[in-house]
Amino acid sequence: MTHLARSERDAFCDSLLTAGPHAPTLCSPWDAAELAAHVVVRDRRPDLAPGIWVPPLAHRLEEGQAAYAAKPFPELVDLVRSGPPVWSPVRLAPVDDVVNLVELFIHHEDVLRGDEQRGPRRVVADRESRALWRSLSRLARVFFRRSPVGVVLRTPDGRTLHARSTTELGTVVLEGRPEELLLTAYGRRRVAEIEVTGSKDAVDALWAAPLGLA
Repeated sequence: MTHLARSERDAFCDSLLTAGPHAPTLCSPWDAAELAAHVVVRDRRPDLAPGIWVPPLAHRLEEGQAAYAAKPFPELVDLVRSGPPVWSPVRLAPVDDVVNLVELFIHHEDVLRGDEQRGPRRVVADRESRALWRSLSRLARVFFRRSPVGVVLRTPDGRTLHARSTTELGTVVLEGRPEELLLTAYGRRRVAEIEVTGSKDAVDALWAAPLGLA
């Protein structure tokens, strides 16, 4: 069975090396090196993670990430490629796929679409696309929980997911491949190739809402 997160990690690392350390990303103001450092911290430094949510600890997170970003870029990318430490349960393929596939996919696209142009830059294998749809199915209500309008996600082959119940403002239908819908759910709709159906007021309200996990 294919280890999807491992394959996505390797592809991400190859794209990092092609782009170079100073390439722009969708996680502005981070460049490719800073984004890679973020992934390394996530993989290897759980002690710094509280800085994401606790402002007084944010400086430790920023300092740790900056230290990794300052490493020679090939060395930094090797750290990304090697993944979590050997003692981590995330080294197990099934756990890795659940914990890291979506994160690695999103950050890979952050590099590939760092020029802010809309649309895919690669062909995502059907098996990975199906896995991303399953992840989206589990998390869609969380991603769109702050939407003031109903949200329906639909793929070109007819799969449908009700991410948010309709409201007095109506419902917006978003149609695209699973990976494009996932990018939209993560707040990257500006570069996602999707078709949008709904009233202007409903669509404007959806795009004004904060989407994603944060």
